[in-house]
Amino acid sequence: MIVGLIGHPVAHSQSPRMHRAAFAAAGLSGWDYELWDTPAEALAARLDAVKQRADIAGGNVTVPHKQAVLPFLDEVTADARAIGAVNTLFKRASRLWGDNTDWVGFLADLDFHGVLVGAGTWALVLGAGGAARAVIYALRMRGARVWVYNRAPERARALVASFGDAQCEAVESLAAPACQMATLVVNCTSAGMWPDVDGTPWPETLPFPSQAVLYDLVYRPAVTTLMRQARAAGARAIGGAGMLAEQGAAAFERWTGVPAARVSAIMRNVLTDA
Repeated sequence: MIVGLIGHPVAHSQSPRMHRAAFAAAGLSGWDYELWDTPAEALAARLDAVKQRADIAGGNVTVPHKQAVLPFLDEVTADARAIGAVNTLFKRASRLWGDNTDWVGFLADLDFHGVLVGAGTWALVLGAGGAARAVIYALRMRGARVWVYNRAPERARALVASFGDAQCEAVESLAAPACQMATLVVNCTSAGMWPDVDGTPWPETLPFPSQAVLYDLVYRPAVTTLMRQARAAGARAIGGAGMLAEQGAAAFERWTGVPAARVSAIMRNVLTDA
């Protein structure tokens, strides 16, 4: 059976290496993971191929398609519907389902690193795309208060309005008092991701809140410019490789039935080696 990653670009992804190691460990010798670079104009054809080919069990979805795939799916899980974005595809009874395991992976990796999230957490989320939606959903599931910043303020406001939650607000400037008071900052943008490794969503002229924990969803490079900014301010910084492993393990379970707990450590080790 085959699964693959739908996105554009995808050449940087470590998912094939990670999942192939998990397939081997689980004794699934006939399984493979591919990269399916898919520009926007090719998305419909790609999803039709996933639906029609009997040798494809499903796949993952990454930027910029986590929301764009929704109209092409037969069914969507309750979590993915609430988030409004899909990162995992799987088949059941000849129907193509969309799920979201990003939020599960995010919380699992915070737990792994001993970062407690609850009613006392003041979280600042950078970005307003599909990954941000999953992170906000996860944070609100744990009772955190959330502020959302995006370079296009109208996108942040629209995202917040879609959740309809009084504990989730948009901010129009990172200099706002709420941003400087954050205890957790989560980068859900692609700023700093390979190959544009010098990028950062945080202005160089603005102090990073030293009391906050930074979680950067970018995993390549392992240490981003944003992470260096946070550490220079005295803050703790965590990269996104663990979230990638944990969401991947949850997706692996959807496709194969093998419990995520059996393969998450294997996936983490592969990413650490990479």
